Amino acid sequence: MKIFLLIVFSGLTIFGAVTITQQDSLQESITRGQEIYTDFCINCHMANGEGVEKTYPPLAKSDYLQNNREASIRAIKYGQRGEITVNGKAYNGNMTPMGLDDKEVADVMNFINNSWGNSNTKIVTEEEVAAVKKQ
Repeated sequence: MKIFLLIVFSGLTIFGAVTITQQDSLQESITRGQEIYTDFCINCHMANGEGVEKTYPPLAKSDYLQNNREASIRAIKYGQRGEITVNGKAYNGNMTPMGLDDKEVADVMNFINNSWGNSNTKIVTEEEVAAVKKQ
């Protein structure tokens, strides 16, 4: 019985450590992503993520980000052309690719997904970004 409890406790400790490590990784990614956002995104989407009405879509409280994870990654990685609807409003602009590598795209996605009223604890990974192909 003692050995069984030791194994169960060990498993819980390892599981708990993995959860803490994942959370630490998310927070570190968000921190890096904030710097990338400041360098590449802030001019159009603004410091508060609210964008510019009728020109640049908002990232703050964005239903598009919540409902279109892969398309959002693709937009940052390859640029965005054509109409999209964000929070009930149509935007039909052109976002050029920023030239970010997959890790930078993941970091800025994690920052955006956890800022300005957005909340998404499912970390965007470099591997997930690498799997997103241009259409």
